[in-house]
Amino acid sequence: MNESQNQPPSSPTPSTGKPKGLLIGLLLVTMVVTFGATALLVNIFEHKQEAQRPFVRLVEVDEATSDPVPWGTNWPYQFDTYKRSVDSTDTTHGGSSALSASKLEQYPWLKRLYAGYAFSIDYRELRGHAYMLYDQEVTQRVTNRSQGGACLHCHSSIIPTYRRLGLEAMGKDASPEAIAADFNWPAVLEGFKIASAMSYADAHAELLDTPDGTPHESIPLFPGGALEQSANQPVEQDPHNIGNAHPVSCVDCHDPDTMKLRVTRPGFILGVAALAESDDPVPHLPSIERWREGPRSKPYDPNIDASRHEMRSFSCAQCHVEYYCASKETLFFPWENGLKVEQMEETYENHTFPDGSRFLDYKHAETGAPIYKAQHPEFELWSQGIHARSGVSCTDCHMPYERQGATKVSNHWVRSPMLNVNNACQTCHNVPESELVEKVDTIQNRTKSLMARAANAMTDMLDAIREAQAAGASEAELEPILELQRKAMWRLDYISSENSLGFHADQEAARILGESIDYSRQAQSAALRYRAPEAPSLPDPGNQVEGITPGK
Repeated sequence: MNESQNQPPSSPTPSTGKPKGLLIGLLLVTMVVTFGATALLVNIFEHKQEAQRPFVRLVEVDEATSDPVPWGTNWPYQFDTYKRSVDSTDTTHGGSSALSASKLEQYPWLKRLYAGYAFSIDYRELRGHAYMLYDQEVTQRVTNRSQGGACLHCHSSIIPTYRRLGLEAMGKDASPEAIAADFNWPAVLEGFKIASAMSYADAHAELLDTPDGTPHESIPLFPGGALEQSANQPVEQDPHNIGNAHPVSCVDCHDPDTMKLRVTRPGFILGVAALAESDDPVPHLPSIERWREGPRSKPYDPNIDASRHEMRSFSCAQCHVEYYCASKETLFFPWENGLKVEQMEETYENHTFPDGSRFLDYKHAETGAPIYKAQHPEFELWSQGIHARSGVSCTDCHMPYERQGATKVSNHWVRSPMLNVNNACQTCHNVPESELVEKVDTIQNRTKSLMARAANAMTDMLDAIREAQAAGASEAELEPILELQRKAMWRLDYISSENSLGFHADQEAARILGESIDYSRQAQSAALRYRAPEAPSLPDPGNQVEGITPGK
């Protein structure tokens, strides 16, 4: 037998399986990568579609919808952040705060600054926009004194009321449908003039008699606007126009058809047109500079001429500004000479009331001096600062952008940037939060210190003027001193009423307070001359010493 035939057949060499395993692994990796890429592409496509349709209009809103609730159905994120202005939050110097410390108790010199004016009765720290109407309705300035209806120009969503009053005065249809149909600038302007001449109580009653877009909603979103909170006297609401009064709302800054930013307040629209006509350089507002270089065939119109970025400041400048708002004439912004404190002062100095009398806000109760009352000139002071020159708008800091899915939206919780440093400040300033907060505190503490010095100078001035009056100084002798008083108090009030405590333009705030101190001391010095006897005459010293070396 052949030996080879007796040997068992050899078994095959065992396979390691590596080529097959690699193939399976590669297949799995390919599937994962393909799935991931597909998911990414789908996500990108969905985000592109989302960006093209940033909202879905579920309910209709129109020019009469001053109630923000229907808007919130269409724009829920903006609405959710807007509602947060009811939250009680504090910063070191101001910001939104709970109701609400009395500034008169914190700074007793304010009582002398405002002597003869309603602010000497009740003046409190500011709160969030949610309370802007309620706090005005319940302040003793309104409940204990007669105030003008022009005050509602900025404290309420009043444009539909202006439109209704204007349509009625023009003899046109003023039905809810007509009020809602379009903005109708001629009617709004006419109603604005009518309401500016009313008392606060009468204008408030008109506000309640205007439809708010939610006729079946009896409870307003924010405090204020109820019938029993009307000033001075109860009012009756027209049963056919069931609505509520609201603080500043969506319709005040957004076109209800397109959501485009806009300005609606007649005071601002007329005021910024006057500013454009002036020679004051405004490099931070390039659309005005361009308009000045053009044919000027039509008045400057921010809703047509301004850029979207400028509108992000103009929407705030409708109210956070200086203006005259009593009922002796139509509310106006004093911008015809420019935005600086002395330019607005010049406007007031050259202005007379319709009856020909000298313009003033009130006569000082201690001295009788004619006084200008500053409101809250945030826009004007910001216009002189580094942020305005750098192209930073109001909303960049107070309503910073946030990312919601594929959409970039402004946070509508309007508040101090110090409560939102990451989004409000560190987008531009790549430094630690603690360093930014320290810089702001330094600016505001320095402003506060200068303001205290200006207040001391003011009180010394008032004491000296009263003593001069008691000593028998005549009106003619006191007239230039009272003019110095007005200049000093206008500047102190300007910075103390401006809500950034100097941060919007720190060097400008220091300059203004320095001028206030100077004018107060000038007035004090002049007044003291009428209280004290004349200084005795000095003997003739002769020329006995001609230098440092004695003569021989």
